Amino acid sequence: MNPWDEIRQRIEAETGSTAELRAFVAELDVSARKAVATHLPKYLTERLRSGTRSRWEVMNQAEAFRVVGTACLPGAAQVAAWLNRREFRTVPSPRANAELISRLLRDRKEEWRRDLAHRLVAGLRPGGRGAESRSQGEPGWELAASLVIETGIQPPENDAFVAGWVWDLHHRLWSGAEIQVVRDHPLLDVMVPRLFRAADVAHALAYDWVRNTGSRLPSIIGALADLAAEGRVDRQMLLDGCAARFLSSGAEDAGGFVILWQELQPTLAELPIVDLVRVLPIATSQLAQLATDELRRVDEATGLDDDLFAEAVYALAFRPEKKHVTAALRWITQAAPERADSSLAALAQIFIQDTPALRDRAVRLALKFAPHASQAARDVVREAAAVLPPEPLGRIADVFGEVEPMPSQAPVAGSLPPVAPLPDLPPPIGSATELADELLSLDWTYGPMRYERILSALVGLTHRDHAATAEALRSPWRERWGNFDYAYSFYADSRTSYDPYSLLTLCAFAVMSPSSSAGLSRRIDEYLAKNPPYKTVLDWFVRDRFREVIALFEAGRTIPLLLSTPTAPTGHLDADTLVGRLERLGDNEPLPLDFCQALLRLPRDIDPAALARAEKLTSAAGKQLTAWLRSGGLTDPIMTYGPASMMRNLGGYQNYALVTELHARMAPAQDLPEPIRDLCTLEPKEWFAGHSDQMVWWPAIMPSHREVIAAHVLECFAVDIRYGHAQVDVLPALVRGEGPIGASTASAIVLGMGHKLPALRAQATDAAKILAARGELPADDLGRALEQLFRLDAVKLNRITPALEELTLSGAHTETWAMLARALPALLPAAGDRPATGLADVLAVAVKAAALAGARADVPGLAELAARKGRSRPAEEARGLLQTISPA
Repeated sequence: MNPWDEIRQRIEAETGSTAELRAFVAELDVSARKAVATHLPKYLTERLRSGTRSRWEVMNQAEAFRVVGTACLPGAAQVAAWLNRREFRTVPSPRANAELISRLLRDRKEEWRRDLAHRLVAGLRPGGRGAESRSQGEPGWELAASLVIETGIQPPENDAFVAGWVWDLHHRLWSGAEIQVVRDHPLLDVMVPRLFRAADVAHALAYDWVRNTGSRLPSIIGALADLAAEGRVDRQMLLDGCAARFLSSGAEDAGGFVILWQELQPTLAELPIVDLVRVLPIATSQLAQLATDELRRVDEATGLDDDLFAEAVYALAFRPEKKHVTAALRWITQAAPERADSSLAALAQIFIQDTPALRDRAVRLALKFAPHASQAARDVVREAAAVLPPEPLGRIADVFGEVEPMPSQAPVAGSLPPVAPLPDLPPPIGSATELADELLSLDWTYGPMRYERILSALVGLTHRDHAATAEALRSPWRERWGNFDYAYSFYADSRTSYDPYSLLTLCAFAVMSPSSSAGLSRRIDEYLAKNPPYKTVLDWFVRDRFREVIALFEAGRTIPLLLSTPTAPTGHLDADTLVGRLERLGDNEPLPLDFCQALLRLPRDIDPAALARAEKLTSAAGKQLTAWLRSGGLTDPIMTYGPASMMRNLGGYQNYALVTELHARMAPAQDLPEPIRDLCTLEPKEWFAGHSDQMVWWPAIMPSHREVIAAHVLECFAVDIRYGHAQVDVLPALVRGEGPIGASTASAIVLGMGHKLPALRAQATDAAKILAARGELPADDLGRALEQLFRLDAVKLNRITPALEELTLSGAHTETWAMLARALPALLPAAGDRPATGLADVLAVAVKAAALAGARADVPGLAELAARKGRSRPAEEARGLLQTISPA
């Protein structure tokens, strides 16, 4: 056997150690290595083109590929490129693999090894983004560092190399090493200065500090502080590096360096006072707190320069965080009269605060410093005071002189634009070649309408010419997935069991190889029997539609067409088109679920001409369609709503509790085919309620029954919104359909508006704006939903307020006011209770909505909140709303 055949077999073998392979290639002579180097890249290319499964196998064989390439490829550039390939970067034991390859390289010339070391360092790229994935090290770092140390080169600048050093130290300390591993590291003197220039290092340092100190293990930061105390590391260099990092790029990732600074405990003489002042406007909250504490320490000990004091308190007053504004007020409270001008400039900034307590404190301090202020400072205060409410404005005017109040700006209502139509559906796929191209470009992100188009073409073209269609599919199949006849091209797992991407792919597989597909289907059924996933009835309905097409092909059968392919981008199916499809079927009976889906996609209003045409159909399906059309289609299910207590895992081991959530219950109103009856039946489940990764498919299942789909959405949202998993982007598509809008839709929208991610909150707002533009926004239901969900602690007012304000200013002010008027009595605090967080902002929106709507109303509990003493913002906003809605 020639050397290449032996190596290829060893790479592909599932047994045998990499050490044995290293020993084998180490014994090869120059000519044998040259032959292997010729075959190796071609072999890898062929393996990678063989399909997804083969690519995974290559990644699992990365250690073997790394060893062979290192031993046989001639140039340092070739070896570096080979080792840095994406497929080979991650190995189970980076340290062991690095030692193995280092031994292989020791017979290479020193200059060659130095060149390789330089290239490996320069070629490093950051690894996984998560701290847990990166705590094991940057991919490729072990070997690069080993060669750097062995050859003694000065490693080129590369942030990933520095981060890799930090992660390597973290792993060693976490594994039980002592501080000596840092003190004696050969790269310590090179790496420490680079810590302060490298990206993403602060995150690694902070992660190591939290994890290791929390486990009472040595940390890198603690080690650096100890080494500075010993003199092993230059203490001033560490402090200067931290200060430079604080000033760079707004110091977004300064966390680890803030901790290092605190551990170093700099003396007053070591503090870079000017830098600490300069960083205040751009610092993260943690860094701003550090800078403030250090500057206060200087001010209390030796007195801060007046100009720096002025700059510092002004920067703190200008920051958005209330705790830093409060820190400015505390510092100013202790300021001497000589600092009046500096203090007043900062206090004037605080006049714009929407928190009355902060604003009033700033006014009181301004009055205190007034006698010591220059005219220029007094003018600044007078100008800033124009934004104050009448009472504090009057107090400033009495002392500083006349103030011209800023004219009140009434909110201006927008005009809701008409709803933009969805893009037209593309024409049907007309040939097997076009179908093959569509399948080749198939992507997880394709929308349901594109999947439906491909599925329809697959059925129709296979019926027209099964052999030609199968042959047309084989070439793209091999290009993307490998050998079409290989029965194990796909695993039986959760994806192949229900995911539309996999299921549509398996439909094509069933066309090309019915017997292999049948074997896979059996394995999938066995998998599901052992591992039944929890999926909603809608997800199973989508899955079962694909599976019935797969079963059709596996049985060696075809049908002329599918009935349910939509004719509108909402998922609707024109009734006349459906009748025409049944006419084309003739005596062929449709697939059962396909027929049910077709019925569910019919519009609510049917053209009498379509019914007259349907009455001429003689097939069993035709007669069933005629009866369906005569009866007016699906009667809306019976809906009830209310809270239900569910057992939930709140996080952590056996941390379960009963949680009360809002759910819909649904019962079908008439005799229906079983699949349709199942879709119209809903009872909250004890334990998990619902979860779906495929909600994008739901609106097109029943586009004429929005409230039915919304009930299923609400069941999932009840759980998923709390944990940030809910697919809120389903809502705009949902509301574009037809049918009643009620409590389920309203509750789903309100929950979506309360999602923790602003981008998803915007999706819920868009859904509400679509309904408002169509004159369908259910204001009373939305208000009732907000009331109930607030009482159940399922929405946070500070998250939902931006959506309410956007609705108000976009033209839906009347509906927003009606919603808030319904909900406010539940949101307002009872006598003696504190207002809920975010209530003041909701009341501010209510003021705008009521003003634009010209509302006059009596909101229970509003007068009591407005009458509360003190300067709380909720009470002020309540007084403003009360004035707005009270009869003139």
